[in-house]
Amino acid sequence: MTTAPIRNQKLDLRLTPQAKAYLQAAAQTAHRSVSEFVLESALSKAEETLAERRAFALDAERWEAFSAALDAEPRDLPAVRELFNSDSPFESR
Repeated sequence: MTTAPIRNQKLDLRLTPQAKAYLQAAAQTAHRSVSEFVLESALSKAEETLAERRAFALDAERWEAFSAALDAEPRDLPAVRELFNSDSPFESR
């Protein structure tokens, strides 16, 4: 038997009475507590949002252009070179 992770973190929300009633109705329809409904919904949206940043699809023509750009020799960008050679504002002088 697998042990469920201990949920010991709390997240507080401020919402309108209408939003709360809407979430309660949706949770009841899904046969979940409001906490379960909100957590599952938020995690699903977070997964979807983060997946968009990790994966993307390209057609064959764009894939070739993307691959060529990755394989190309780096361009000399004087402004970037100067930036990397300058002192960081976060380091003490």
